[in-house]
Amino acid sequence: MALGDVVFGFGAHSGFDTGPELLTLARQADRDGLDLFSLSDHPYLGERLDAYASIGFILGRTHRLAGFANVTNLPTRPAALLARTVTALSALSDGRLVLGVGAGGRWDRIADLGVPRLSPADAVVAFEEAIVLVRLLSGGGPPVTYHGRHYRVDQITPAPVPPPPVWTGSVGPRSLAVTGRVADGWIPGHAADWLSDRYRTSRPVIDEAAAAVGRDPGQIRTVFNLPGRITDRPLPSTRDRDGRWIGGSVGQWADELTVAVREHDAAGFLLFSPGGGTPDPTSLKNWATEIVPRVRAAIA
Repeated sequence: MALGDVVFGFGAHSGFDTGPELLTLARQADRDGLDLFSLSDHPYLGERLDAYASIGFILGRTHRLAGFANVTNLPTRPAALLARTVTALSALSDGRLVLGVGAGGRWDRIADLGVPRLSPADAVVAFEEAIVLVRLLSGGGPPVTYHGRHYRVDQITPAPVPPPPVWTGSVGPRSLAVTGRVADGWIPGHAADWLSDRYRTSRPVIDEAAAAVGRDPGQIRTVFNLPGRITDRPLPSTRDRDGRWIGGSVGQWADELTVAVREHDAAGFLLFSPGGGTPDPTSLKNWATEIVPRVRAAIA
């Protein structure tokens, strides 16, 4: 998966009862030419498979598909150990990994795991420190000493492989600014798309923060979680009364996504079922073999 390309993938949940089906979907997506898959990371839910164990297993059974946690539950995964996990997976998979990361959004459940609760402001500080530390502990070089407010390492040797791209699930203005300063991509929260108020008001915060530290805002990709139906016939309207995308025919999907890339700088799309869950095999096949090729041809 080339970082500069528009990417197409799918999102899934990794339950103990659906593990074999998830692997089947991932291998189908790999054969059909999709770029990546994502798994949610909720380690306080006992019915869910561990996201990183699942990603590693799937990467080992596929050939071109990249994987990532959408997004990593950072408070439960200390940054230095997360750096070891993602660099190892990246090395073993020939770079087929993205680090999706968030500040932590369900603190009541996170605290149930014995993790100290952070204030929203402290969680954002820890979020930025974690991204910085993962990068410091990647790419080789001399041992790293880093003393932040929330993370500390002393004379730790970096892994001899580059860091994976970092995409965030930032929502609030402080975490959006972190994305602008230190991340490579952004996944708008609540499945907000390119026509939403959330996108219109949030993306400028990222761009301004990037410019303030001398970064090119255009290098920070926006990748959309996109739930919706793929229908046999065109729908009278592809959006509901609130303006949210609900889906449509193959042609309607292809037209909408082409406009998103050309006019709104969309850099990627992850298909989810209409309810935000794992797509069924038929929808995933239509996505990979009918919709995505049309969009790729239109934007080439």
